[in-house]
Amino acid sequence: MKKITSFTIDHLKLEPGFYVSRKDRIGAETVTTFDLRLTKPNGEPVMNTAEVHTMEHLAATYLRNDPQWGEKVIYFGPMGCRTGFYLLLAGDLEPQDALELVKGCFRFIRDYQGDVPGASARDCGNYQDMNLLMANYWGARYTQLLEHIDEAHMVYPQ
Repeated sequence: MKKITSFTIDHLKLEPGFYVSRKDRIGAETVTTFDLRLTKPNGEPVMNTAEVHTMEHLAATYLRNDPQWGEKVIYFGPMGCRTGFYLLLAGDLEPQDALELVKGCFRFIRDYQGDVPGASARDCGNYQDMNLLMANYWGARYTQLLEHIDEAHMVYPQ
């Protein structure tokens, strides 16, 4: 089988950043998959499932309620390796196009207090696996990166 695109990126050179992972054409439409990389692959600890799960609930809520982007959000979810998330948006986009949306999302995660949306037995299949304090930490860390991001961290390394 052919190696999929995400496995062709040199993870030894990849650093935390905000990248276009791929663009897919579906009829006349384009879907852009963004790689929101929070940790250095194979170079620092990965996120634990509880904070990843919490961040997924918070980000999905924030993104789908955004007045400008909400209807363009197709998916937000974790990478299996737990080094980041994928965000799929309708449109032929570059990181600069969605940077303010993602900054706002991670500020929301950084600052969120209270009950995590959807964290109940009725609404979620694993509602007890949550860690809001660590989600706040990762939200703050990624917000800091995004507020000072340069072009090198918006283009995959060669």
